[in-house]
This record gives sequence, structure tokens and C-alpha cells, in this order.
Amino acid sequence: MRGVLPYAAYLRVYEPVTAFPEPERTVWTAYAESRRRPRRSGALAAEQREALLRLLEPRAVPERESRDAYVRRGGDMIYVAPWGTRLRCWLASARLAGQAPAAVADAVPPAAVERARDGLARWRGAGRPVEPHILSSTWRVPGEWLVPFRPDERSLVLPPDGAAGPEPAAATAAPARALVYATTLAAGRRRIAEALPVVAAAGGDGPLPVACGALEALDRWLAGFHPDSLVELDYGGLVHLLDDRALAADASVAELAVAVTALRRGERELAVAAGERLRERWRRVRALESAN
Repeated sequence: MRGVLPYAAYLRVYEPVTAFPEPERTVWTAYAESRRRPRRSGALAAEQREALLRLLEPRAVPERESRDAYVRRGGDMIYVAPWGTRLRCWLASARLAGQAPAAVADAVPPAAVERARDGLARWRGAGRPVEPHILSSTWRVPGEWLVPFRPDERSLVLPPDGAAGPEPAAATAAPARALVYATTLAAGRRRIAEALPVVAAAGGDGPLPVACGALEALDRWLAGFHPDSLVELDYGGLVHLLDDRALAADASVAELAVAVTALRRGERELAVAAGERLRERWRRVRALESAN
């Protein structure tokens, strides 16, 4: 099956495998050691192939929860971010029915929405967590997602030949281009706590492309995971909208940090300039949505 990865970015929380109750702990430990699991370089493509297969059937929500996860290692510890495909589909169906324009919401059969609501209610009733380990955003990286990270936590992967240019045709292969930030959950939440008063004081029409409510919601989501977890921002399919030079020059995390720091110090002109650079970068990316 050929196609392109969706133009979406992902925010993932990797919990220590020891944070999971049994039998999940044993299952995820064995999974991490398995040679058959999707490797890190191809896991995103594998997850999207699964989603495309559901669309072809069609089947909006899988009958069983995914048994796959993203895996990271730190020292002797294994960290996993379960795909949680069924849970995410339930949540997406409920969100689409409740928030999307009528023309889009009407495209979702009422029976499918009702099944999603029933499934989510049963999941909650069984005492299982309803917060997924993975959030996604199409056509942009939300401003609040940049707050938990710092520029030196970036990992950039470009083709060895240095060939520039967006590469939608190559998006089904193991990604030769990637932009990922990773930090500890504790550091991420500390940075959110430091930024929140500044964001709140700036107000909705201020120079920061971050809403206070969205940043608070992000912190509540992170608070639901083990404090020793890792947090990862993956530009995912968005890297295929940028050539190598633009991807290497992306300084979104740094620009937001500069804007927040400048506002904290009362340097409004600097904050406005940094915030506008950030807005303009993502304005150009989002403009491609209407061009497709």
C-alpha cells in the first residue's frame, strides 16, 4: 500500500514499564525485546498503515485495542507509549460529533458515534484510564506543545546525501527525515508551570501563540502519567511539508522560549518579534492545507 503519512505532529508520553500493573508490565517488557515489533524508524508508518486499513474496510474503531507501542530506552529502563488506537478512535469520534462543523459531523454515522460513546463508557466503568499516551495535531504543532521543551533537546535526522526538498512520495518508507524533541515529564511540567503566569498575563490577544486554557489542559494531561515518564514531540508527517533547509532552520521551540522570557522581563518588543516569527512559520505551513 502506497500513500503518504498524514500531515500531523504527535505528542507522546513514554511511561516506565515498571509503572504498568501486571500483566501489562510483563507484556510490554516482552514486546520491547521482541524483534518482530515495528522499529522506531518505521513505527509511525506502521501505525498509519493500520489506520488506512480501517478506512478501507471501513471500520472507524478497531474491535480490539492495539498491542503495539512506541519504545524508548534510558539506561536500564524501558519506556513505552502504547498506541492506544481503539481509545484514541473513541475519543476522536466523540470529539468529531461534538465539535466539528455540521457537514463533517453528519458524515459520521450516528450508530458509529453511539458505539464509540458506549465503548468509552464501558472503558471508564472498568476503571481504565481514558487519557491516551499520544496526542495528534494536523497541519501544525500547537503552541502549547512547544513549552515543555528546550532547543538542545532536539534530534534532527536528514538524508545522508543532503538532498533538499519535501518528500511526500517517500513517506511510506522508514523516515529518512525526522524532527523530534524529548525531555523528562518532570522538566516539561516545570517549564509549563514557569510559563503559565506569563501566558495568563499576556491574554488571548497577546504576542504569544499559546492559549492559557490549552496550556493548563496540557499540564493536566501530563499530570496523569508516572512522574518518571518521558515526553516526546514528533513533527511526524509535517516534515514532508518542509525542505531540508527549512527543517534544519526550524526554531519554533527556541522562538517561543524567547517570547516567554522576554515577556517575563518586560521586553515586549522582543516578545512580539519572536511570537510573530513563530506565527508566520506555521501560517505558511497551514496555508498548504487549503492548497491540497
